[in-house]
Amino acid sequence: MFRSEYADVPAVEEPIHEAVLGGAAERGDAPALVDGVDGTTLTYAQVDRFHRRLAAAFAEAGLRKGDVLALHSPNTIAFPVVFYGATRAGASVTTVHPLATAEEFAKQLQDSSARWIVTVSPLLETARRAAELAGGVREIFVCDQAEGHRSMLDLLGSTAPEPEVAIDPVEDVAALPYSSGTTGVPKGVMLTHRSIATNLAQLEPAMPMGPDDRILAVLPFFHIYGLTALMNAPLRQGATVVVLPRFELDTFLGAVQEHRITGLYVAPPIVLALAKHPAVAQYDLSSLKYILCSAAPLDAALAAACSARLGLPPVGQAYGMTELSPGTHVVPLDAENPPPGTVGKLVAGTGMRIVSLDDPDKDLGVGERGEIVVRGPQVMKGYLGRPDATAAMIDPDGWLHTGDVGHVDEDGWLFVVDRVKELIKYKGFQVAPAELEALLLTHPGIADAAVIGSYNEDNNEVPTLSWYARPRPPASPRTRSCCTSPSASPRTSGSVSSPSSTPSRGRSPGRSCAANCEACHDRRPHRARARHHHAHPGLARHPQRPVGRPRGRAGRRPHALRQGRRRPRRRPDPHREHLLRGRRPARPSAPGGVRRPAAADRRAAQARRGPGGRTRPGGRSRPARGL
Repeated sequence: MFRSEYADVPAVEEPIHEAVLGGAAERGDAPALVDGVDGTTLTYAQVDRFHRRLAAAFAEAGLRKGDVLALHSPNTIAFPVVFYGATRAGASVTTVHPLATAEEFAKQLQDSSARWIVTVSPLLETARRAAELAGGVREIFVCDQAEGHRSMLDLLGSTAPEPEVAIDPVEDVAALPYSSGTTGVPKGVMLTHRSIATNLAQLEPAMPMGPDDRILAVLPFFHIYGLTALMNAPLRQGATVVVLPRFELDTFLGAVQEHRITGLYVAPPIVLALAKHPAVAQYDLSSLKYILCSAAPLDAALAAACSARLGLPPVGQAYGMTELSPGTHVVPLDAENPPPGTVGKLVAGTGMRIVSLDDPDKDLGVGERGEIVVRGPQVMKGYLGRPDATAAMIDPDGWLHTGDVGHVDEDGWLFVVDRVKELIKYKGFQVAPAELEALLLTHPGIADAAVIGSYNEDNNEVPTLSWYARPRPPASPRTRSCCTSPSASPRTSGSVSSPSSTPSRGRSPGRSCAANCEACHDRRPHRARARHHHAHPGLARHPQRPVGRPRGRAGRRPHALRQGRRRPRRRPDPHREHLLRGRRPARPSAPGGVRRPAAADRRAAQARRGPGGRTRPGGRSRPARGL
C-alpha cells in the first residue's frame, strides 16, 4: 500500500457552509466573488449575510431538512450563495448541467426526488418542462428576474428567522452531483458534509491560497472539479474568485489581464488554446503564477508547450473523481521539476493500492501497472438508491475501485496510463456509452448500436458511434434530423459510422442509402430521386432504389416468362418513361432529321409486326429507347 508523504489531517466534522464560510464575517469587505463580465462584486461579509437570508427564505417557503434542491445554473456570483444557503437550511444540493435537455433534467429530478429548483431566466423553459415531466416540484426560483417566479433578490428581503438545523456531518448529504462512475448511466453521488470539507483540508498543504490570490472560475461549478477547486477551496482560504459563465477565449484572456489572475484551474482544451492560439499573444498574462489541469488526460508535450509559451512553471495536474469528493492526487504548487505526465502525489490522509488486473487481491509494487484503488475520509457515502452499484464500487474494506490503470514511480508520483471502465471523458465531461447507445436505439431506423471512445487530432477523447440499420424505417421528422446531425447531444461531438445495414427483401445491402433520410423513402421513384439529389447533391445517383424496373436482362428471361406465362403487352407511356429514365420524351427522327408525325410512327410499328400482331424476325416488341 502507498501512503501520502503529508501528515494526516483530522476529519472536518462540521457542515460545509461552516467549513467554507466560517471566517467570512471576519474578512469583512475583502472581495469574495467578482463577475468577470460586468465587474459586480460580493464581499465576504455580503456572502455571509446573503446566504443566511436565503436559508431563512428557503425555510419560510417550506424547505425542510432532507429535501433536495436542484441548482440549475451556469457560473454566476449567485451560485455559491444559493448553494450555501440551501445547505444551511438542511437541504442536499443536486447540481444540474446547464445544457441538459428537459428530459435529462427530469430524470435527475425524479431520481434525486428534488422538490425545489433554482435556475436562471434563459434556462427557465427547460426547468419548467423538466418539472412537468418529473412531477413533485413545489417551486421554481430564479437567480435573476422572471415573471411569475420569485427571484433571489426577493428572497433576500425575507424577515424570517434564520433556521436552526441540526446537521450530522458524517451522515447528512451536502451535495448530490451525478456521475456515471466506472460505467452505466449517471447516478447520484452522495457526498456528505464531512467528506467534502475534509477533502478541502487534505488539499490545502499542496495547494495553499490566501487573500492575495485571484482565481478565475471558468470551469462549471456544477462539476465537482469546479465546485471544489474554484468555489469551496478559494472561499475557505480567503482568496478572490472571478466568475465567468462560460469559456470564450477572448473573454477568458481579457479577464486574466484585467483582474490580474494569479492561478488557473483548467481542463486540457484550455491548455491547448493557451499553447497554440495566436490570440494569446495579444494579452498581458504576466500576473499568472501557476496553471493546474485536471478533469481529463493531458498530453505531456502540450503541457510543456503551454508552460514554455507563458514562462510559467510546468503545468501541474491533479487526479480524482466525483466519488472521491474529488481529490486524491495533485502536483504540489511548490514541486520542483515533477516528472512529465504525472498526475501528482497522494494528498494528506489518503491511502492507495495498485492491484493486478487479473487478480484484484494481489497488490503490485513500484513501476507495475494495475488498477488504482483508494481509501480515505473523502470517499463518497454511496450511490443514491443503488446499493448494488455502491458495493461494486467500494469493497467491504472501504477501498474504492477507480477503474483507472496506472503505476507509481520510486518517488511516489502517480501516472495514469489507461482505463478499465467504459466511461468516455469528453473535455472533462463524462459521457456514458450506455446512455448514448440507449438514445440511438430509440431511432426507428437503428437495429443495434455501439459507442466507444477514440481520440481526435487535438488529443481529446470523443464518442465514436456505430450502428446497424433496420430495413427501410418509416419516414418521420426525427429521421431527417438524425441524417443531418449525428451528434447525440449538444454537449458532445465525435464521429459516426454505419458498418453495415440489415438488408430488406429484394434489396442488397450495398444499395442502401447511407444518408437514411426521409427523402429517400418516398414510394414514387421520380420524387425520391429528385428529393435525394436535393438533400445529397454530392451523390451521383440515388443509391437506394433503381431508376427503373428492368423488364429483362441479358442472358435472363423476364420473371413472367420464367414462370411459363405470356407477359401482357404494355402500351408505351412516354410521360411515365421519361420520369423513370430521367429523360424528356423524344420521338425518333426520320432519315434527314425530319420528325415523323404520330401516324407515321404507328404505321412503322405495324409494319414491323407480322400477322397476328407478332414481331417479325429482327423486329422489336418494345418501344425505342427514346420513347
